[in-house]
Amino acid sequence: MKKILVSLIVFLFFMSFTGQLFAAGTADEAKAMVGKAAAFMKANGKEKSFKEFSEGTQFKKDDLYVFVIDMKGITLAHGGNPKLVGKDMSGLKDADGKLFIKDMIDGATAKGSGWSDYKWTNPVTKKIDPKSTYFQKVDDVILGCGVYKQ
Repeated sequence: MKKILVSLIVFLFFMSFTGQLFAAGTADEAKAMVGKAAAFMKANGKEKSFKEFSEGTQFKKDDLYVFVIDMKGITLAHGGNPKLVGKDMSGLKDADGKLFIKDMIDGATAKGSGWSDYKWTNPVTKKIDPKSTYFQKVDDVILGCGVYKQ
């Protein structure tokens, strides 16, 4: 029994450094979360929805969260960092200089929804990792949810 307990403690200690203690979201889960958020917003209006996306728990799972930007790149809701609400993200570049918020705005304008790939610092691993965000235009805003690619 003592051996199992020691093994478990060593495993948890190692996992705390690698950042893989919780499950990473999948592309399918990100897309489904955006769909759920869009339905919630249509049923409850923007004000209640943006508050829930930023402060609530039903649109957060493991490393997944919903964010909302307007068509100019202003953050209206952010489940990962509510301090970003009100900030202009249109000029934000990834590690390679890609204007990924602009990419989402352009994609939402042209097609209504899609995926944007970019490189971003993973808050779990603290490394720059490939990330893919599913976005969907709903009325005059864009909802998104991203996943880190492993």
